[in-house]
Amino acid sequence: MDQGQRLRMVLATPLDEDLCVRFEELEPRVELVRDHSVLPPMRHAGDHSGDPAWHRTPEQQARFDALVDSAEALYGIPDVSSAALARTVAANPRLRWVQTMAAGGASQVAAAGLSQAELARVSFTTSAGVHAGTLAEFAVFGLLAGAKSLPRLIAQQRHHDWSARWAMGQLHEQTVLVVGLGSIGRQTAQLLAALGARVVGANRSAVEVPGVERTVRLDALAEGAQDVDAIVVTLPGAAATTGLVGAEVFAAARRGATVVNVGRGTVIDEPALVAALRDGAVGFAALDVTAVEPLPADSPLRDMPNVLISPHTAALSPAEDRRIAELTADNARRLLDGEPLRNLVDPADLD
Repeated sequence: MDQGQRLRMVLATPLDEDLCVRFEELEPRVELVRDHSVLPPMRHAGDHSGDPAWHRTPEQQARFDALVDSAEALYGIPDVSSAALARTVAANPRLRWVQTMAAGGASQVAAAGLSQAELARVSFTTSAGVHAGTLAEFAVFGLLAGAKSLPRLIAQQRHHDWSARWAMGQLHEQTVLVVGLGSIGRQTAQLLAALGARVVGANRSAVEVPGVERTVRLDALAEGAQDVDAIVVTLPGAAATTGLVGAEVFAAARRGATVVNVGRGTVIDEPALVAALRDGAVGFAALDVTAVEPLPADSPLRDMPNVLISPHTAALSPAEDRRIAELTADNARRLLDGEPLRNLVDPADLD
């Protein structure tokens, strides 16, 4: 963009006013246009969709649409809706950049079904990295829960059963396959290495990551899973990753392996996981995400004693909104200064 140019960015997702002010302090060349009265109230930190019980009046909807249709950039996907994103991109030829709130925002963009011309005109960036620390901690928690027989401990306490002693698993003696070596996978590998675990990585391209002893390509995932004690999935959802972790991968791991998913639920073949949990090939699963969310009431995962379900909440932290605001301000600076944007979505990955 031209030197001295200002950027009109419209707030399309709920954000506390103090963070709006902080955002403008970090990058004064951005005018963050907002009307909090047309955005749903937040129920908690990181509540980018807002209260689902809140609805706009027709007049509020018209005001909201007029705002996003006037933007050069959007802070968030309107209503976290791929359909609303598609409408806005088509209606607003001035729009040139959208910062998504999700680390896996590429899947939301893909679902909008934008044309090649629209993808060439509008840049999309994600919040990858913001949630890495919190999700890596949940991954370690899930691995420890599996190693330390958490379901058995809870069941025995509930039934007042003081059983004979047994040898628990030791995470520092385990080999863990981390599927996906982006920001979440890297942070997970770092924590596991600090605990003494051996880490094998799987990634689309060859990379060197501290704490990872060796890497395999995603198309050789079963090879990477050979004789591992646990598998951590950190991959985002995409056509290329759907069902990637399935029966062949579970069969390659050590019997009774732990499976943790902090990426997207679609990456795991859920029927294959259920079968592996039932026959003991997988001993324990800790899932922050599922293929369909909310998890259907009739899903067998709900009642399995060797499964721990988190309602896609492991990424949330009180600092999330601030971190995203800081990331977006830095990306705004980069856009204004003609520098590469962080976490830029490659249109080729949306097919």
